[in-house]
Amino acid sequence: QLIPLIGFISVGLGSAVLYLLRLALYSPDVSWDRKNNPEPWNKLSPTDQYKFLAVSTDYKSLKKDRPSF
Repeated sequence: QLIPLIGFISVGLGSAVLYLLRLALYSPDVSWDRKNNPEPWNKLSPTDQYKFLAVSTDYKSLKKDRPSF
């Protein structure tokens, strides 16, 4: 009777680990290389989708509304 419980817990832990890996590798807020790219969020274009789920946002039609540094 513990086999389903162990299965659900392992699926939950596995999905949490995969989500944390996704955040660490693809999030613009994380900088692994401080010398060459200290501020990676400044190099994003307005058409880059960095959110996990975008319900009604069309990223291809967005325009740049901030200055280039």
